[in-house]
Amino acid sequence: MLVVLNGYPGVGKLTIGRILADRLGARLLDIHSVYNVAFALTEFRSPDFYYATGVVEDLADELIARLPKDVPVVFTTVLTENAARGADADMARFERRAIGRGPLCMVHLHCDLAENKRRIVSAARDGMRKPRDPEMAQRNHDGAAELSGADLDHMLRLDVTLLSAAEAADRITAWLLGIK
Repeated sequence: MLVVLNGYPGVGKLTIGRILADRLGARLLDIHSVYNVAFALTEFRSPDFYYATGVVEDLADELIARLPKDVPVVFTTVLTENAARGADADMARFERRAIGRGPLCMVHLHCDLAENKRRIVSAARDGMRKPRDPEMAQRNHDGAAELSGADLDHMLRLDVTLLSAAEAADRITAWLLGIK
């Protein structure tokens, strides 16, 4: 199975993803692992940025294909309907990854604005080149595009405002067990 934790910066995707991957015996590929090479060596959203992330994604696809089919993979991402590279292409990549591996399961993670702002300014985010701008959280809440994947057969919307990462992982795990 492929599990995609999709949400805006600061909602807790990586923290939840680590716990979830451990519980599922899954591999975790977080958005920062994909983007950090591009962030380090290119200008954000430049052609070189998209080239670099594309190369890393292609390598990830090759390595995922080599994993035993019964090993789940958990991804974290921010995939929106108006993504700069195109949401359709990104969704198609996730759908290709799921072929022969099991269902594609999308989890939309959300939290309220005050909690999102509290989380996004955490100093711990610096070490992974994560955004720490509370205005970004404000913009995402004010007029953000819808998260992609809402039309998939296996989709869960989870508000994590009042949940610990472990509680969120528990709810996702229970949902996934119902899919198998």
